[in-house]
Amino acid sequence: MKEYTLDAKNQSLGRLASKIAVILQGKNSPDYDPRLEGDARVIIKNINDLKFTGKKIEQKIYYHHTGRPGHLKERKLREVFSKSPEKLLKQTVAGMLPKNRLLVKRLKKIIFLKND
Repeated sequence: MKEYTLDAKNQSLGRLASKIAVILQGKNSPDYDPRLEGDARVIIKNINDLKFTGKKIEQKIYYHHTGRPGHLKERKLREVFSKSPEKLLKQTVAGMLPKNRLLVKRLKKIIFLKND
């Protein structure tokens, strides 16, 4: 199993997530097969030092509906990032991966290291 170490310091959330999605699918290797989950693990360092461009940190809103009438939940990017930056990055990567049986297996291959 190959391991890729990525440093999240001063990297944009979306650009980092797209790199991770390509590695997890195995699209960066010559023996890519869409049926297989890939043989790579991604280790992320310095997740708390992600960079957000523009006013996204204040203005971007994540929506979640519980299924009950009138229960549309809103959370700003600052709240989501301060509570759990790991969950935010996994959610972003999950949005870039195919929605099939391999999604959960691929997301389990993301490992986070604490800041140095």
